[in-house]
Amino acid sequence: MSDLKHRIRPGWADALRGVLEKATAAKASGLLVFDLDSTVFDNRPRQSRIVRELGKAKGLEPLTRCGVEHWTSGWDLKAAMVACGLTEAQADALYKDAKAFWAERFFTSEYCVDDIEVPGATRYLHAAVGTGAQVLYVTGRHEAMRAGTVKCFEKCGMPVPGGAVQLLMKPTLRESDDGYKRDTHAKLKGLGALVAAFDNEPTHINDYALQFPDAVVIHLATDHSGRPVELHPRTVSVPDFRI
Repeated sequence: MSDLKHRIRPGWADALRGVLEKATAAKASGLLVFDLDSTVFDNRPRQSRIVRELGKAKGLEPLTRCGVEHWTSGWDLKAAMVACGLTEAQADALYKDAKAFWAERFFTSEYCVDDIEVPGATRYLHAAVGTGAQVLYVTGRHEAMRAGTVKCFEKCGMPVPGGAVQLLMKPTLRESDDGYKRDTHAKLKGLGALVAAFDNEPTHINDYALQFPDAVVIHLATDHSGRPVELHPRTVSVPDFRI
């Protein structure tokens, strides 16, 4: 996976503060859009739980000790298993079964409650709501994950859907994340003026940059799918929400 942390420039926190100022001026006509996974939520606890359960199911003791510290290559499951103590050959042999085991659990309400906040996200989200603008969570998660997602908002102390806060999710797991997020652009344009969008995935934040030329586009340099996509030149990369 290409590490995009090199794009973080001094003064990145000023961009986050500037968004809040613009949203305050826009009030209810303004929209602030946030992705969830690897944007406001850190999924590594969920990933680690699944690998620990895989280790128990397969009798592979090194995997039963999996923790967030083993996820150093984004969402690379094989790299995480090697970091836990498997050899490359063991990880290769296990990968197909491991991926299926992971997929059966990762995209569920039961497991997504393990997520934690990206540093500063909870405080920043409350500040976003406090501007009076509309806050929309636009995620590639599907509706079957709504209950667990809301529980995780509550666990982390984040604003929950209701009133000026909305949670937009794919109807089912089958839809592509790329297509779903592009489909939401028309809906966003009907709700107000996009002040800023926040996303970790280069493809998605680039789409916002192209479709909403007046919006601030913030890229979370956490992790991403690994597709070789160059970020739009006007995106601002930030490590987290601590300002």
